[in-house]
Amino acid sequence: MRGAVTTGTVGGVASWQERFVPRARPWLSSHAPLLVAVALVVLITVADIVAPADIVLGPLLVIAPAIAAWSEGPWTTGGVGVAAVAAQGLIGWRSGVLSTRSFVVQVIALALLSAFVVALSLVRDRRRRELAQVRSVAEAAQRVLLWPLPERLGSLQLASRYLAAEDEASIGGDLYAATRTPGGARVLIGDVRGKGLPAIGEAALLLGAFRETAHHHTALPALAASLERSVARYLADFEPEEESGERFVTALLLEIPDDAPVIRMTSCGHVAPLLLGPDSRVTVPELSPAPPLGVGLTDPDGGVVDEVPFGAEDTLVLYTDGVIEARDRHGVFYPFAQRAARWSGCPPGALLDHVQRDLIAHTGGRLGDDVALIAVRRAPAGPGARRTARHGGGHDAAPPG
Repeated sequence: MRGAVTTGTVGGVASWQERFVPRARPWLSSHAPLLVAVALVVLITVADIVAPADIVLGPLLVIAPAIAAWSEGPWTTGGVGVAAVAAQGLIGWRSGVLSTRSFVVQVIALALLSAFVVALSLVRDRRRRELAQVRSVAEAAQRVLLWPLPERLGSLQLASRYLAAEDEASIGGDLYAATRTPGGARVLIGDVRGKGLPAIGEAALLLGAFRETAHHHTALPALAASLERSVARYLADFEPEEESGERFVTALLLEIPDDAPVIRMTSCGHVAPLLLGPDSRVTVPELSPAPPLGVGLTDPDGGVVDEVPFGAEDTLVLYTDGVIEARDRHGVFYPFAQRAARWSGCPPGALLDHVQRDLIAHTGGRLGDDVALIAVRRAPAGPGARRTARHGGGHDAAPPG
């Protein structure tokens, strides 16, 4: 589970590069290698012409196209190469050695090396285009799979963030969803064993099953049992024989009623959330977890529902284990509860922005596993919230059109 952190742009989930890395550099800065290459052609040419006859600097001109290739495409790099060859010809003409065998070999060698650099530039640009296409496909898959969580869901304020650990991917095995139900809301967060592209199948299956069945079961244990059956059927059809019994999904199901200051939770092997109070108090609810989905529930209709107080100024932070397993360069785990307490008074979106920025700084931009975060806060009651709660209506946020 190693990889460079990459994140997607689903709903409020902007990539950390977009949020925390400066915008595009000015033209002068981005084309600095080209300016250096041109300056070198001029300086080497002048220096060779004015230097004593026994000092030959012309062969150094090959450095110019190599430097230009750092930031420029093949056409510009080729132009610098042509300029270098022309400068070499000028040096030979001024020195009176233009027709000597040694000088002709130098010109041919410079031209061949410049052509080689241009070829490398072509290959690099082709790979960049392929990488851009892969990223585009990954982002499209993420938009389809992880529908954006709404900022408001009935009486709740929500925010979510996703960071994929897989190199050059925008999606992995962590998942989340939220939906309105009559009299409240239900939220899911889960973590497929593994990460990146191999975990997308289980994640897609579980999200689809939750969105379909969250409205059909009045009790969380029954919902968990339905999700267990869906995952078991999927694994029976698609689990590789060499991984038999090793694929599973941890999940945390929440029910947040409109008319009671509580949260009800059923954990299927998932880590407990953080409950942040208005006085920077951090509580980790004690859950009674069932086995993860996919390994078989021993009592699918008798799961445990844990209930914890959830007041108007409380914030519940759901997360996957990629957060608490993140390490710095010294191997120190990220102190999630301690850091989250600092921002307990922030709105959900600002809270997760702080956590995301701090987590990236702690790990140096390298995560060992995918990370999903959800912050939930009960908003003050208002006409819109009461109207939504009364009708109970709504669904997950609609997929992007």
